[in-house]
Amino acid sequence: MDLSCELIGSKATYYVDGRLAIDTAPELDDAIRELPEEITDIEVDLTKATYLSSAGLRVLVNAHKLVSTRGGVLMVSHPADEVREILDMTGIGEYISIVD
Repeated sequence: MDLSCELIGSKATYYVDGRLAIDTAPELDDAIRELPEEITDIEVDLTKATYLSSAGLRVLVNAHKLVSTRGGVLMVSHPADEVREILDMTGIGEYISIVD
């Protein structure tokens, strides 16, 4: 997985390219946990994500919890069809904003 981040104001956008799985999810999790406290909103752009495992879902849930304590929001954007199917099956969209 390739991961890049863009910080603008109080928002961090992470771009995931590849598989967000058990062997790669800790990289995103660590990056999110290391964000300064003034970052309140996170977007995870899954345009180029090819797979999302339960470990990746856990990272999204943890990110949601983190930004909620800061008064912010987590948004998942542009998931590919296969990834969107996983998000829909788990019902995570009830807690996290998903934008196509």
